[in-house]
Amino acid sequence: MKTLILFYSTYGHVYKLAEAMAEGAREVEGNDVVIKRVPETLPREVLDKTGATEAQKAFDHIPVAKPSELEEYDAIIIGTPTRYGNVCGQIQAFLDGTGALWAAGKLVGKVGGGFVSTATQHGGQETTLRALHTELLHLGMVVVGLPYAWQGQMGLHEVTGGTPYGASTVAGGQGERQPSANELEGARFQGRHSSEIAKKLSA
Repeated sequence: MKTLILFYSTYGHVYKLAEAMAEGAREVEGNDVVIKRVPETLPREVLDKTGATEAQKAFDHIPVAKPSELEEYDAIIIGTPTRYGNVCGQIQAFLDGTGALWAAGKLVGKVGGGFVSTATQHGGQETTLRALHTELLHLGMVVVGLPYAWQGQMGLHEVTGGTPYGASTVAGGQGERQPSANELEGARFQGRHSSEIAKKLSA
């Protein structure tokens, strides 16, 4: 039983959710949990100008994945920042490289899911996750989200991410807000829940 937490993060918000997702997945007995990132596609000068180069040093030790290795996993949970209500270009480029896996049906029946970061509460969390789900369904995967069994997405006492489509965080317009305890708990729940389902399907 293997779970892959795959992500792209510009300033570290999605990475923090990925770490929490992995924590939850590791609670499933016998689960080998791996965290990897997708290749960067932006030029170094753009990363430097936006401050991303410095921010990404916090997770530059995380290995970079290749599309061909996805068939090794029973569950694949993908984290992305939102770009105009859709997945970021780095994640899309990675998924565009899965054509051979799609043609051979290598991901059919595996568990897939997503998590996301946006600048604002209404910045496209759900549309991004639904767009990602569409791609996972084309690959034949069993899509698993963040069910309302996790009650943290029901509260009104604080600004918080968390949708039935997947864990999420609100980063703020300048990236000044870090994932809250509630948002991290949602990610842990989803990581555990997705891995539990994958374990049942692979039994």
